[in-house]
Amino acid sequence: MNTIRNVIETLEAVAPLHLQESYDNAGLIVGDPEIEVSGVLFCLDSTESIVDEAVALGCNLVVAHHPIVFRGLKRLNGANYVERTVIKAIRSNVALYAMHTNLDNVHQHGVNSKIAEKIGLLDTRILAPKPGFEQIGAGLIGRLSEPMDEMAFLHLVKSVMHASCVRHTALRGRPIQKVAICGGSGSFLLSDAMRAGADAFVTADFKYHEFFDADGRLVIADIGHFESEQYTIELLFSIIREKFPTFALHLTEVNTNPILYL
Repeated sequence: MNTIRNVIETLEAVAPLHLQESYDNAGLIVGDPEIEVSGVLFCLDSTESIVDEAVALGCNLVVAHHPIVFRGLKRLNGANYVERTVIKAIRSNVALYAMHTNLDNVHQHGVNSKIAEKIGLLDTRILAPKPGFEQIGAGLIGRLSEPMDEMAFLHLVKSVMHASCVRHTALRGRPIQKVAICGGSGSFLLSDAMRAGADAFVTADFKYHEFFDADGRLVIADIGHFESEQYTIELLFSIIREKFPTFALHLTEVNTNPILYL
């Protein structure tokens, strides 16, 4: 019998919980770890529609990237989508698990390694390693096999990351070869990307004034939060499929991106 705990142990062998940031809430958020798993649904965000999808598929475990409970809950009365999702999961006997910044912070089989794979980066390393650890930390930096024209590179990123738009800084008239990446909100790594000599920095959630900080030293390519992390679903799926090849595993068909483009 395979339990929820067995699945969790497999995930955390890749990205242990102690690697998450202090502000994070990764781990088992709802559910009993000793219950037998009937199926697993992988997604980026745990929402009400995701729980409905899990029930329809016969899955009693949802593995997401983002924790549905990020800040402390003081009430459970259905006043917002977080409370409604937790209530629905409990009523439906669906466990909710999140693998967040601990998965961001590992090199191999991490969120950023998947982005690097899609873009085609070689010789990647952690952009901002934790003190004393080369293989643990934020972001990645690598190189393209050949230098690319800046606009061609932006079109490549837009295409492979299925971005509706790419917000970017002014082009510098220089080829792109060394590329820094960070899934999700990566503006805090801009100085690290510049210090590492990156020609471009692919990430999300840059604010208006933060674009000025590039100061012509590299090209920032902001592709959107959901877009930058969407392949994490495939990553989580592959981690479990390798250990449990006969399991009922499903990639969500629900688009949980809250941002739409006209």
